[in-house]
This record gives sequence, C-alpha cells and structure tokens, in this order.
Amino acid sequence: MTLFIAICDDDKHIGADLETTLMDILGKQGINYKIDIYFTGEELCRKMEQGSYYNLIFQDIEFAQNAINGVAVGNIIREVHQNEMVSIVYISWKTKYALELFANRPFDFLQKPLDYEKVEPVVQKYIQVNGLWSEDFTYKVGHDTYKARIKDIVYLQSAKQKIVLHLADGRKEEFYGALKKVYQDQLQRHDFIFIHAAYVVNYDYIEVVKYDHVTLATPGGHLPISPQKRKDARDKYFAINERRAG
Repeated sequence: MTLFIAICDDDKHIGADLETTLMDILGKQGINYKIDIYFTGEELCRKMEQGSYYNLIFQDIEFAQNAINGVAVGNIIREVHQNEMVSIVYISWKTKYALELFANRPFDFLQKPLDYEKVEPVVQKYIQVNGLWSEDFTYKVGHDTYKARIKDIVYLQSAKQKIVLHLADGRKEEFYGALKKVYQDQLQRHDFIFIHAAYVVNYDYIEVVKYDHVTLATPGGHLPISPQKRKDARDKYFAINERRAG
C-alpha cells in the first residue's frame, strides 16, 4: 500500500523540512509513500475536487489574510467534500484554535517549530491505527520461503549463524541469518527491542523489565539484558510505553 500525504503550508522552508522528516520516518518503516506540497488551502482543495486523494494531511492553520485558513480547509474537506476518511494533522505556532479544530475531527495537532521528535510519534500512531504494518515475518530455509505472524513472535535468538524464532504457541523455527539485519529490516518498526547481542524481544510479551533481564509473559520466560544494551533497551521500552499510552 502507498501512503498518500499532503503538506499544506505557506512557508516553503517548513514544508520542505517536514517533507524530509516524513521521508526519513517512512523510509525507516519500509512504507511506500507519495508526498505533495501545497502553499495555499485553495490549491489543496482544488486538487482534491479534481480527484487527488490523500490518507494524511499536514495542514497549517494561519495563512495570508487573503487566503482561507486551515480551519476553513478542514471545513471544506469534512462538510463540502463529505470526506471523513482523510486524517488531518493541524500545525501552527499557536495553540488557541482547539475549539475550532474540534469540529473538523483532527487526527492530531503539532505546534511549530516542528522536528523529528514531534512528528515521528504522530506518524507512528497513524501507522498503528490504520494497520499499515506488514503482519507477516518472512524467512528462508534453503530455497523455501516461510511466514510467521509477527504478533505470534515472542523473541528471536541468535545461535551459531542461525536465528531461532520462538513463537507464542511454543514452536521454534530455525533459519540462517544475521539478527541485526533481520531486526532492522522487519522488526524494529513493530516494537521489538534489542536487549542483547543474541536476543530481540517483542514488547507485547514483556511482563517486567529488571536491571539485567526481562521477564516474559510466557512460562519460564527470562532473557538477559546485556550491559551494553541496558540503557537503549530501557529507553526504547519506556518510549513505547509512553507512545501507546498517548
């Protein structure tokens, strides 16, 4: 699936910077995307009337006095176009528009200046809410390709050039590969955490995080956290906690 995104902001530098940030975030997630940039709300509305379709719009609120503002753009999208499918993320230097925006059912609001740390959680939330993650983990044994449901993977273990896939039903699958590459290519975006050079664990199966190990929500499940990974593992665990709570 391709994610169609529009950025509508009369500041060309903000639009370009946001586009670069989105390209970085989506590229790391392995998601196909197409981004269009508009400098007026009228131009965006006209393109949508002509058939341009977007999943996600980053909409500035304040424009020049002779242009319609972002709230009016939202009204046109929701009321005139009767489009409830597109998710609108409003962006502004000011936060005074809360009540006006509420009627347009925005997906989120970001206060300028924008940076990676502000934009990424919103994109991650959109991806999760709309189920854009691939649901299958793929691996090869010989010339054959197999699949496992990502939600069923408890953890992966590296052992002598092989990776052992530990599944929630107790099954184990083995295949050749490098754990770091597998993590980066397929699992990092699904909230798996590298806790040790030999272990990557699914956040959803972590019951307790201790200083030097994690306890899993499976019988007898304890995995070590290496000294080198302790800070990064704990930071990522609590970042996922915070993002999901939000």
